[in-house]
Parts: sequence; structure tokens; C-alpha cells
Amino acid sequence: MKLNIIIITFLLFVSCKETSKVERLIKEETMINIHAKKLPNAQLYSGALLRIDSLSSKYIKSRPVDIWLPENYSKDKKYAVLYMHDGQNLFDSTTTWNKQEWKVDEWATQLVKEGKIKDFIVVGIHNIPEIRWQDLFPQKAFGYLTNVDKEAIINEAKSQKISLNFNGDNYLKFLVEELKPIIDSEFSVFTNQENTMVSGSSMGGLMSMYAICEYPNIFGRAACLSTHWEGAEPKENNPVAKAILDYMENNLPNPESHKIYFDYGTKTLDAYYPKFTPEINRILKVNGYTSENSANIEFEGADHSENSWNKRLDVPLVFLLKN
Repeated sequence: MKLNIIIITFLLFVSCKETSKVERLIKEETMINIHAKKLPNAQLYSGALLRIDSLSSKYIKSRPVDIWLPENYSKDKKYAVLYMHDGQNLFDSTTTWNKQEWKVDEWATQLVKEGKIKDFIVVGIHNIPEIRWQDLFPQKAFGYLTNVDKEAIINEAKSQKISLNFNGDNYLKFLVEELKPIIDSEFSVFTNQENTMVSGSSMGGLMSMYAICEYPNIFGRAACLSTHWEGAEPKENNPVAKAILDYMENNLPNPESHKIYFDYGTKTLDAYYPKFTPEINRILKVNGYTSENSANIEFEGADHSENSWNKRLDVPLVFLLKN
């Protein structure tokens, strides 16, 4: 009788343990299914692409978010996380508006195999074209304008029926308060500052700079390609550009714990950027940045396009993720 009780107790223990394990696995799988579904038809060089079709937010308009996982992604190891703007343009040129892409999966796979960078995943936040500028403009930079310049810009925007309802602060709250907790809980990633990075191009370059300035305890590194320093339509003696640079000078994070990368081409829209190089270099220097933790690189002949960014993406990736 005593032996039977022991056996029954053991079986109940094993049964409860297995049930708990199954329930845990089901819960984990359900969370993935609720939040992100694999895109089986994505044209990738390597890895897998998951998509949250419409991530709701109390801060910004709902939008898709893509998560790229490298080949042989495993929960038995930890990965750094690179958050990237304009997520629909990163991986698959067959689905982009201009049939171009960043080739993030190509470069990531190659550089990891060569041992040049650490393992990482990519989180691509889709833009909404109609409000992209409002979402990605570094909102607090507007406060660095003089009252006269503010009034002139407001009047010009009204005449052109352009909304100045900037939403950059809410966009960052979405990244930090809503999206990052999902990524941290559902994927095997490092959650610390050193392994949380942000990158983008053009207005996305501005927003990446803004992110590391506004949330230095969250983002440890930023890569800003073809950063649109003009902030809006390019013009001579642009007060918006000056305000953005003034904001950056006053808000760059501690260079001992952060790294920031800038680059630019010399053709099409990028042709407006070389003139800002001396001021950017000055701002980096006065804030204590050196060649060890910052960069501002010219790519002669490069234009303002995904095909230009994908030709040099290895440079910022190695800067951010070097082993």
C-alpha cells in the first residue's frame, strides 16, 4: 500500500511537471503567434523574417513591425538587437516601392560568419509614408529655433498645407515602452544598453541620433546614414538644420558609454550634406567623441537610395557590432 502511494505520488509529480512544461511551451508559442508570424514567401539571403501585421500603440498610428532572425537562431544563446526605421525597405526588394533594399540579411550573415561582428537580430519598424516626416523629425529640435524662425516656418507650413504635428517623442516612447518589452520578452536577446542599437537613413538618420540622445540609458549605439540634416526641404542658411545641430550639441550622450556613426554621399539629396561636415565634427569633438567611438564618413559618388546604403552597410554594422 505504501509503495502504491509512493508510485502514485511520483506519477502525479511527473505529470504535473510535464503539464507545466507543456503549458509553458504552449504559452510561449501562443505569444509568438499572437505577435509575430513568419513570412514564408519572403525573399531572403538567409535567416527568417517574422511580422507583426499591425502593432497597436497608444502613442503612434498602428503599423507593421518586422523581426529578422539569423540562420540557426537559438534560445540557447543571446543576441544583440538593432532597431531600424523604414522597416519595409530592409530585406526584400520584391516588396519595396522602388525594388531596392538595404540587404541587411546579406551583410549580417556574411559579417557574422567572418567573425567581424557579434550575433544580432533586427527589428524593423515600418513607416507610414503620409506621416513619416512627422514621426521621424527630432521633435525637441524645434525648440532650438528663434521665435521669428518658428513663426516663419509655421506660416510656410500653413501655406503649403503641411502638418507640423511632430510625433517624434511619441515614436520613441513606442519603441522604448511598447516595442522593446515585446522583443525582450519573446526573443533571446541582451536587454542592456551596450547591446541595444538603433539605425536609419535620411529622416531615419535624424531619428537614430535623436533616440540615442533622448534615451541614452536604452540605446548605446546609433548609426545614421545619409542623415537629413536639413530637416525638411533643403535651403540656404536653413534655420531648421541649425536647430537640429544645436540640439545635438547639447544632448549627445556620454562618449565613454556610447558610439555614434554618421555618413553621407555626394549625389542627389546627399549632395546637400557635405557642407555640414565641419560642424558635425566640431560637435563630436567638443562632446568628447573620438575616432574610437564616432565616425562621420563621406562616400564619394553615393546617392540618396537603398542601393547606395546597401553597398556600404558593412561599415556601420562593423562600427556598431564589432566583436
